Amino acid sequence: MALPPTVRVKLSSEAAESISLTAVVVQDMPLRELVEYMLGAIGKDEVRLRQLLLRGSLVSGASRFRWTGWDAPLDDLRQLLATFPDPDPSRPFAAVHCARATLRGGRQPIEISREAGIRKGLFQRETFWDALMKVVSAAAPAYAGYSYRERADRYLRDFTSAELAQLRTAAPLLRYTILSDQIRAQPFTRAELYATRPVA
Repeated sequence: MALPPTVRVKLSSEAAESISLTAVVVQDMPLRELVEYMLGAIGKDEVRLRQLLLRGSLVSGASRFRWTGWDAPLDDLRQLLATFPDPDPSRPFAAVHCARATLRGGRQPIEISREAGIRKGLFQRETFWDALMKVVSAAAPAYAGYSYRERADRYLRDFTSAELAQLRTAAPLLRYTILSDQIRAQPFTRAELYATRPVA
């Protein structure tokens, strides 16, 4: 069976509670969008992708997708996968394209979006995002693959103790008190950075 342009999907929530009644939404989803969810879970693995399409079920984050499975032609799948980006270790980190950073190393990751990091108060010349990108760019972050879930290249950057101190000092620049308090109080040792690719 050839690849259809859309797939009728039953979408429900995978709630953490032991008993949960959630509505099931039925929608026609573009095949490319459904495959993108799959790539976020399994990467560009054509064999596993074919198995998922045949099985007709996928859990992504808090959502469960179900559809009538079918045996997808491998050649058609390869053509579809070729339209998605590949990892590119030669691509250097560019702070201007960084959309999100996650500070890791403690019990809980600290998520910082570019939007949250660049907000500044009255008369404030520098933002926390400026300070973070300055620290991160002082030594090249290591390439760690392409994230289909984030639609971005992923990089890792370990911090020195001096750099950690700089980031904690810059935390009050954030407009969000909870986020600022997390950066000042919670332990972390590295940043996981997501940089989108410029549109050609």
